[in-house]
Amino acid sequence: MAKIKCIIKRPEEQYGHVTNISTTLANLQNIVEGPIEQVTIMNETKDKPGICIICNEEGKLRGLVPSIRIGHGALLDVIVGTSVIIGFKDGELVDIPISFQTWKTIMFEWGNL
Repeated sequence: MAKIKCIIKRPEEQYGHVTNISTTLANLQNIVEGPIEQVTIMNETKDKPGICIICNEEGKLRGLVPSIRIGHGALLDVIVGTSVIIGFKDGELVDIPISFQTWKTIMFEWGNL
């Protein structure tokens, strides 16, 4: 199986890091340390993939450490534990369609300092 370019964000990292991963269910569960949940942060368009965060579905119940604040203005949600920021198109996971610098800008706009 081909590997896909993504950003892995751990709680102790300010922005995370770019890497390539296998997107099998078992590997994603291993990365987030449990069952996965997909949170869309940018919808796909006809011309461009969307962006989602794959995180531990039970992370808040398990008391995992906060990692990413998401949303503009008022806080909309907090992602906890290790997560994967990745692209999606037509129901499939694809390479993340933004640069790491753009990701850092988004994190800054959301209030992740």
